[in-house]
Amino acid sequence: MADTLFGAKGWTPDRLSSLAGKTYLITGANAGAGFQAARILLTQGAKVVMLNRSAERSGAAIKGLKNEFGPQADVSFVRMDLSDLSSVRAAAQEVLNTVPCIDALICNAAIAQVPTRQLTVDGFESQLGTNHYGHFVLCGMLFDRIEQAAGRIVVVASLGYKMGLRTIKFDDMNWEKGYGANTAYSQSKLAQMMFAYELQDRVKQASRNVEVYVCHPGSSATSLISTSGGLMTRITWWLMAKTPMVQTAEKGAYPEVMCATEDGLEQRALYGPTGRMEFVGPVGRGTLEPHAHDKAVMSRLWKGSEQATGFTWSV
Repeated sequence: MADTLFGAKGWTPDRLSSLAGKTYLITGANAGAGFQAARILLTQGAKVVMLNRSAERSGAAIKGLKNEFGPQADVSFVRMDLSDLSSVRAAAQEVLNTVPCIDALICNAAIAQVPTRQLTVDGFESQLGTNHYGHFVLCGMLFDRIEQAAGRIVVVASLGYKMGLRTIKFDDMNWEKGYGANTAYSQSKLAQMMFAYELQDRVKQASRNVEVYVCHPGSSATSLISTSGGLMTRITWWLMAKTPMVQTAEKGAYPEVMCATEDGLEQRALYGPTGRMEFVGPVGRGTLEPHAHDKAVMSRLWKGSEQATGFTWSV
């Protein structure tokens, strides 16, 4: 059963106090919910480091933010392509060299509904490779730095985790048979959630000092579908975006900002809109289906992810 935790209006940025001296990393922050999350954090004096693929779009986003908040706004970017593990490793190293403190890493970037099966440069199905494996390595490389600040990892998931197979297709992770844009996307988002919940268990067992939260933006008017979805998906979404079943990108950012800043949240949970179908409405704790934290599947996925990426976690 969904509840809002924060009264009828749910969580809003009004709850934030000063974030001066705090540093937030956001993947995919030059547009959509990631950009709006950066805006909200900057309003409270935080330092924001964007991890984005496009230097051009990042430059434009930073220029816009400095125009809005003044030249002193502490916002910068590190180039990173989540679909390329060598780029992820290089970006993580640059962060370690230049960012002394990480209060939260928000894993916001994603690709969705890729119409025909594609592989990343590392040979993974593109949605799994970008959304899950890329973040898996990034979080692993930055984990110790996050822990130094008793910080947080926020994984931005999707209600799509309830669609498709509702488990991990271990015998065909790259969808060589029966690829579907939606089923592969659902699998990638479920993998991200399972990674987060398994990380919670490992952090607890090892008595490490990092909190891990999972949220989703609901049904928000971001560029995600229009940049990677097929034509029919894009048209359907364009029509849907004109209805009350879709909210603004700014509201879509509330759950990730909440998870990065709010105290007293339960970790084994899914946060997001709590209104109609949990697509829209006041932000709070939503419904988390048990298949998302099936222990046997989570453990197997973790081991498989370490093998696939060649990255072994210290937790």
